[in-house]
Amino acid sequence: MQPDIYMGKTVKYELEYIVRSSPSVLHNFLITPTGLSQWFADNVDNEGNTYFFTWNGVEEEAELLTTDDDDSIRFRWDYYDDDEFFEFRIEQGEITGDTILYITDFAEPNEVDSQKALWDSQIKNLIKRIGAA
Repeated sequence: MQPDIYMGKTVKYELEYIVRSSPSVLHNFLITPTGLSQWFADNVDNEGNTYFFTWNGVEEEAELLTTDDDDSIRFRWDYYDDDEFFEFRIEQGEITGDTILYITDFAEPNEVDSQKALWDSQIKNLIKRIGAA
């Protein structure tokens, strides 16, 4: 895990998860509205590079900033500063061949632990949905 880096009012942090799935299957769960709706939000729609995530009837908007083949996907919430984002990065371990999911995100310093716990919960749901548990 990378050390937290203070970037103004928010802290950048990175999480790492081993996901027993092929990178391409995992990628589909991270970028398609159908895949994201299965684990990340109650409902996800998109219009071009604008994604609409709904939780308990409340919609939040994020822009898809970049996608690099099947390796990384970077979004920015509409309320994030220009230098903030959340990113999914997929790598395969050189020795084990495991699929590793790295998540980079930003949070206020006093919210980092709760945000990490939320990601842990969501990734457990993702792993269950993929059938990799």
